[in-house]
Amino acid sequence: MASKRFPAAVIGLVRDGKYFGIRAGRAPHRFIGIWAVVAEGRVFVRSWTLKPRSWWRTFLVDPVGALQVPGRSRALKVRAVQARSERLRDVVDRAYLEKYNTKSSLHYSRGFRNKRRRETTTELVPL
Repeated sequence: MASKRFPAAVIGLVRDGKYFGIRAGRAPHRFIGIWAVVAEGRVFVRSWTLKPRSWWRTFLVDPVGALQVPGRSRALKVRAVQARSERLRDVVDRAYLEKYNTKSSLHYSRGFRNKRRRETTTELVPL
């Protein structure tokens, strides 16, 4: 489990925001739009696709990256920690369903419960 936590103000911005930018690894490239949730006071993300050059696969090789959060002028430096606990993955399932619950979002929120997508559950912790 990760030992560092984001300040309450950042947790609030992630909890209340809808869309975020993520950049995985230290190599320069663009930010990719993702959804993020707060569960148990921690920030989690999941990958929809598992393409060979996806942000999630990049984090497996180089767990350092950055997260853009609406309301912050600079991206936050992060470390990606893969969540292994089934209990925690269940909590993240519920967080996605509660947060992204519009008619057009539910397809994706429900799809995040798919086994292969659950396995991409990643906690982002501050560097």
